[in-house]
Amino acid sequence: MSTTASNTSCTPTAQPNRLAEGGLVDRSRTLTFTVDGETLTGHPGDTLASALLAHGRVQVGSSIYRGRPRGILSAGLEEPNALVQVRRPGHSVSESMLPATAIELVDGLEATYLSGVGELDPERDTALYDKKYVHADVLVVGGGPAGLSAALQAAASGARVVLVDDQPRLGGSLLSDPGATVDGLPAGAWVEQTVERLHAHPEVTVLTRTSAMGSYDSHYVNALENRTDHLGADAASPDLTGVSRQRLWNIRAQQVVVAAGAHERPLVFADNDRPGVMLASAVRTYLGRHGVAVGSRVVVATTNDSVYPLVHELVAAGVEVAAVADARTALTEPARVARNAGIRVETGATVVGTSGDPRVESATVSAIDDDGTPVGDAERVGCDLVAVSGGWSPVVHLHCHRQGKVRWHDELAAFVPADTVEGQQVVGAARGVFTLDGCLADGTRAGAAAAFNAGFVSESGAEAASAVVPDAVAPGVTRPLWVVRGEDGELDGLDTHFVDLQRDQTVRDVMRAARTGMRSVEHIKRYTSISTANDQGKTSAVNAIGVIATAQGGSSPGEVGTTTYRAPYAPVAFAALAGRDRGDLFDPARVTSVHPWHVEHGAQFEAVGQWLRPWYYPRGEESIDEAVARECAAVRASVGMMDATTLGKIEVRGADAGEFLNRVYTNAFKKLAPGSARYGVMCTLDGMIFDDGVTLRLDDSRYFMTTTTGGAARVLDWLEEWHQTEWPDLDVTLTSVTEQWTTIAVVGPRSREVLSRIAPDLDVDNDAFPFMTYREVTLASGIPARVCRISFSGELAYEVNVSGWYGRQVWEDVAEAGAEFDITPYGTETMHVLRAEKGYPIVGQDTDGTVTPQDAGMAWVVSKAKDFIGKRSYLRSDTARPDRKHLVSLLPVDPALRLPEGCQLVEAGATADPDTGIVPMLGHVTSSYHSVALGRSFALALVRGGRDRIGQTVTAAVGDDFVDVVIGDTVLYDPEGTRRDG
Repeated sequence: MSTTASNTSCTPTAQPNRLAEGGLVDRSRTLTFTVDGETLTGHPGDTLASALLAHGRVQVGSSIYRGRPRGILSAGLEEPNALVQVRRPGHSVSESMLPATAIELVDGLEATYLSGVGELDPERDTALYDKKYVHADVLVVGGGPAGLSAALQAAASGARVVLVDDQPRLGGSLLSDPGATVDGLPAGAWVEQTVERLHAHPEVTVLTRTSAMGSYDSHYVNALENRTDHLGADAASPDLTGVSRQRLWNIRAQQVVVAAGAHERPLVFADNDRPGVMLASAVRTYLGRHGVAVGSRVVVATTNDSVYPLVHELVAAGVEVAAVADARTALTEPARVARNAGIRVETGATVVGTSGDPRVESATVSAIDDDGTPVGDAERVGCDLVAVSGGWSPVVHLHCHRQGKVRWHDELAAFVPADTVEGQQVVGAARGVFTLDGCLADGTRAGAAAAFNAGFVSESGAEAASAVVPDAVAPGVTRPLWVVRGEDGELDGLDTHFVDLQRDQTVRDVMRAARTGMRSVEHIKRYTSISTANDQGKTSAVNAIGVIATAQGGSSPGEVGTTTYRAPYAPVAFAALAGRDRGDLFDPARVTSVHPWHVEHGAQFEAVGQWLRPWYYPRGEESIDEAVARECAAVRASVGMMDATTLGKIEVRGADAGEFLNRVYTNAFKKLAPGSARYGVMCTLDGMIFDDGVTLRLDDSRYFMTTTTGGAARVLDWLEEWHQTEWPDLDVTLTSVTEQWTTIAVVGPRSREVLSRIAPDLDVDNDAFPFMTYREVTLASGIPARVCRISFSGELAYEVNVSGWYGRQVWEDVAEAGAEFDITPYGTETMHVLRAEKGYPIVGQDTDGTVTPQDAGMAWVVSKAKDFIGKRSYLRSDTARPDRKHLVSLLPVDPALRLPEGCQLVEAGATADPDTGIVPMLGHVTSSYHSVALGRSFALALVRGGRDRIGQTVTAAVGDDFVDVVIGDTVLYDPEGTRRDG
């Protein structure tokens, strides 16, 4: 929504507020853009905000809740008011909730003002986004004087340096300070020289237009680079085909230097949200960097000395400075210089209110007492701009992302880092060093220390790394003025004293929260919503803390504390986070080395844990039921083969590998003999089944673990969590080797004969190669293999494991060797039938996070002699309840009926409770199949007290019908296990 009248004229208007010279814009080129249908002009080097201000357009969208007129406040990412919806030339979608202060102007840009609420464009974003992963010796965040000095010093050591800065040009605050000099050079010349020197180092990467969003453990920082937005329509050039619009950099550095600068704070007084009230630093940026005089007659309100360079620059640019209201009672040296230059400076005074419709037309200036209450006669001073500075807040976000602490610095009136984070230094204004010389020295020291700590040894680096970093020294006095009170000195009625402009929250809102008894800043934040907008409280958080401190009797902001700083530092689009992982690449299918063979032989596939697994192999016009029946019959009568590659595989190595597995599995593995295999079950802390699989012991310090297909990544994460957080003392290394091995299951009474043909040197006799053992062997083809005697079907079976490089060849060798016996490839559906006939559960299908091994009928796998994850939970009475759900089999009375999986079970003849209308449920069906071997349908189910109900008849709800089923033991086929050995 716009709060200004739309001008639909296509004729661009003049730029009355643009200075005739000065700034860093390219006046030789004119860019045309529209805002709410009004056509305006700007120049390369402008932001959308600076171009608007050049036209005198201060007012933007109205406030989110109260609809009050608002104006541009800042000149950077911290902007709370000037939010727009933007469509860039050549882009398929518009973007919402972007600060006009951070949008580079391009020809043909279209913008619409927003009132604090955006709208997602439903069209498909066709732009490209990508990601890059890099390692650096030293990462420097921030391209101001401290960051440039740090990067240059680190680069001189030969270190690989990455420098990121969110601006199009490096230089930071120097870009707005034309009078500054460094090493005898004008600031601009020094920046250019430094950038040239950085580019001359082959190991230096400089990323402009790149915002560091988050800092994480082990010096991992991610940053978003805008690569083509500044090109406008030229981004569609054929030369740029394939170039991403944005790139997410994932940077792992040995050392990180954070030189992120500081944000200026506004002042909290009556009607401080009126268009024309602007941060003094923003006024200076628009003047010095963009050549725009935001106002013609300015009142400056300050609590510190940082405004005085601006005052002189305004006068030099021909802008009248009507008054400087300095809240400090003593006249500081910069203030004295300004007064001697003929500028009106009022000490012990501040702006207490504004008037205008809607833009500022005057500011009310008054003396104030120690509490910020106006005293004496107030004066209305005519002006069209109020430049305010309530002090500076170091940007400590990246420091706090790493769990770094902050403390209140009384002299600086700011929160600064209270400690150091391993491998990370905070320098310059980001730690409260606000002088140019101090920032340069701080950056140089940090760059040398970072390079030294990254392994680039030098005398200067050693000296810097061992130096004690001095505390930041305030360059002058800053008065902590958190709120300008009303004439009565009370806080409760201050309903136009805005603390958070984007959330429309005032001092009265803070006081309402405080009056409810809330004292925690986190509670008040959530009650008022202060600092929860997309600007994350960059201009409001510290002021809110100050108001809370004032409401609590004048305590220090340090006693109140800060809210939590969370990534990302600046808003980022989901499309950028996704990168190329969308469409077909959103959830890419993993395939085994044998996949082409499956495709050639007509397999139908199902997705299991990202893997495409053969589901069944239809012949001719066979249905799935017909194909599965044929495959099951072949396995039970002769021999079948299955691609079992997708099972998770983790190699566990180290002197303590056996002890580690003993703690993870419910049964013992520490004394398992090398060459042997054992089935194991893992449980969560509450004793519920988490995953299962067979683990081989390769030698005294190596195990080969298998997991379920869908649980492989989850299990590895689980193991790493326990190793890293609970048992870091154990000598254990965990390595995923799932894709390194191809696994071929050869199953059925003729499997021994097939195996003997592909591995003629292997003794496959029962005694020589017993169940649950494995053998290392060289196949007839010369390919090394690890052959395991394992069965998930109850039949004689082997699993042949070979390097993935040889997977298809060995698969075809097995097929050829079994051709005489009509060997049949089978898929996951047949595998499920075969295992269910034997009562083997599938974790995640026959379990649901509430099933213990005892519930699944596997009490035998739970050791009573050792401890393991979840064991203590079995002491709880709940895990021993007789009415817990047990895994049992179900046999429908009608043997042709296959129960739907998930159907509910009730007592035979059960009726609804007369009061509630509810029929008590006994359990549900987890797996259901038709069995060729049994000559009927059957199912597995979780049933309350199921093992005590074996032989009983219960009722299953099948659609609108109720059918009788008989509860049985889980093992329905070959209960004696005679088929296992052939």
